[in-house]
Amino acid sequence: MIQLLKRGGHYAVAGAIAGPIVELDIRRLYLKDLTILGCTFQEDEVFENLISYIEHGEIRPNVASVWPLEQIVDSQKEFLSKATGGNWS
Repeated sequence: MIQLLKRGGHYAVAGAIAGPIVELDIRRLYLKDLTILGCTFQEDEVFENLISYIEHGEIRPNVASVWPLEQIVDSQKEFLSKATGGNWS
């Protein structure tokens, strides 16, 4: 997705679900003056604000589907297929 960023854009990474190793044409990074940010730690107030936004209906999580616990294996297969976005619960 880096090629979609405008000059001076920022790309934030908060996980490695596709794996820890990626292929990157470094020219895309420096020719567009891009910044890549790791986002694993947030202050406590960030989470508190997020919960408040959800409670007040200001944002809604994108839930792709809901599975019963007995079908956890099937739900993980669907999740790993990356056929849809969202969170499995």
